[in-house]
Amino acid sequence: MEEAVFIGRNPSTRPDLEELVAQVALGDEEAFAGVYDAVAGRVLGVARAVLRDRAQSEEVAQEVLVEVWRTAPRYRPDRGTALNWILTLAHRRAVDRVRSAEAAAVRDHRAALLDRTPEYDEVSEQVEARLEREQVRRCLRTLTEVQRQAVTLAYYRGLTYRQVAEALKLPLGTAKTRLRDGLIRMRDCLGVSL
Repeated sequence: MEEAVFIGRNPSTRPDLEELVAQVALGDEEAFAGVYDAVAGRVLGVARAVLRDRAQSEEVAQEVLVEVWRTAPRYRPDRGTALNWILTLAHRRAVDRVRSAEAAAVRDHRAALLDRTPEYDEVSEQVEARLEREQVRRCLRTLTEVQRQAVTLAYYRGLTYRQVAEALKLPLGTAKTRLRDGLIRMRDCLGVSL
């Protein structure tokens, strides 16, 4: 019977992964190098299976191995093997990356839809403004001469009650009444509800 030939270290002389993770939990850098050698390919494989993008997979694999270094004290051998723990970390991190990318795509799509909102329609705004002016003019023609003058002076020329009264040569109270009555008739004519 032939004897097996090993390239590199003999696998039987290496500590098992659980022992290495326990040593990593104590801050042993050499043990971490052993963990890295033992699992880096598998971690990359899990990430690649989920992500399908080499660069993203490499980033996730690096993040997972850094997480193994930082969180090794949390590994609990009674809950499963060290390899399963590490590969679970890899799978979760890869899935998180996919979800993050999908959420970003949804956000980008929503932002693109918001950018497509119709521009200000200058023509329709001008038409609406002209129609409103026509309606106001029509309603102004329904007022008495004094009401029309009071409203015109107050709202188009910006005069105060006192100035309207002086311009129309009316007592202040009468000018206020004519203005109020004119505004009520304008409101009713324009169909404005309070």
